[in-house]
Amino acid sequence: MEPVHAACTDAELIVTLANGQKIVTPLWWYPRLFEAAPKQRANYELSPFGVHWPEVDEDLSIEGMLVGARAPGAKQPQPA
Repeated sequence: MEPVHAACTDAELIVTLANGQKIVTPLWWYPRLFEAAPKQRANYELSPFGVHWPEVDEDLSIEGMLVGARAPGAKQPQPA
């Protein structure tokens, strides 16, 4: 389950694994990423078990994404 690519849209985090599987989670689950600038979200490092964003001090494990773990206190934004 090693990640080979990560990308953020305005609403989702998409992580592609070595086997081709994609994990898509709501970006609001990770408030640091949600609040980060697109350039900061694009600056990430992969490890065999997860993804790290050094500029926003965020580390996410593949296992956590697969089980639906979100950051403590993460709240879904209200529609405008």
